Amino acid sequence: MQLLAAALLFSTGGAAIKAVTLTSWQVAGFRSAIAAVVLLALLPEARRNWSKRTGLVSIAYAATLVLFVLANKLTTAANAIFLQASAPVYLVLLGPWLLKEKPQRRDWWTLAVICCGMALFFAGAEAPRITAPDPRGGNLLAAGAGLSWALTLGGLRWIAGKSGDQDGGLATVAGGNCLAALVCLPMALPVAASTSLDWLVVSYLGIFQIGLAYLLLTRGVRGVPALEVSLLIMLEPALNPVWTWLVHGEAPGFYSIGGGALILAATVRRGITARR
Repeated sequence: MQLLAAALLFSTGGAAIKAVTLTSWQVAGFRSAIAAVVLLALLPEARRNWSKRTGLVSIAYAATLVLFVLANKLTTAANAIFLQASAPVYLVLLGPWLLKEKPQRRDWWTLAVICCGMALFFAGAEAPRITAPDPRGGNLLAAGAGLSWALTLGGLRWIAGKSGDQDGGLATVAGGNCLAALVCLPMALPVAASTSLDWLVVSYLGIFQIGLAYLLLTRGVRGVPALEVSLLIMLEPALNPVWTWLVHGEAPGFYSIGGGALILAATVRRGITARR
């Protein structure tokens, strides 16, 4: 239940980001600033085990946080989350270099299917709309978020493998949010115009969509097998477009649905195969 609640909170990010009239830099910066305070206050593990390794991985995670917000402001929420979920492509390619892990045959099949899914996002020419004024530019930023997320995941394994530090992930999450807030601050200020709803939604993003979600995630993974964790968390990309459609009427295009289905199917199948 904790993992499902975490995935549910994560999945609301796209709809909430699009509901704010603040700029992308303001949303990304203020969301991360609030999340950093919440994480450091609620999770003692986030205040420990800071090191050069966690600092390096925090850079990749901060890039993921910022790119995800920028992408959501330009393209559909479905495109943003599904292209970020393409991280396994980069992990297969970067694994031998980052983690000294040689890809297996099933990894290449997964890579091929996910690449086909990614291609579909760029094959269809989506018309700009109010909630997605620049789909192609947003898709490129979302693909960049997939790369930085892959570097984050690889970095977390690098931290645990080098030092046996299982709490380094929480320090990385807190550090990444601190760094994202600092990087966005120059572009976020001054705040020319805003509403009380803007600040309410940004507070929700920082406190609940990141802060509480990571609290639930870290508690939930302690009693659930790794395969179940990966499958339960897949609820996030599945529900993200649904909330955006319900709140903003933003329906993903045909190519986006097909591409997202391929990416999700390949990722789930890879997880089940690896577990077996």
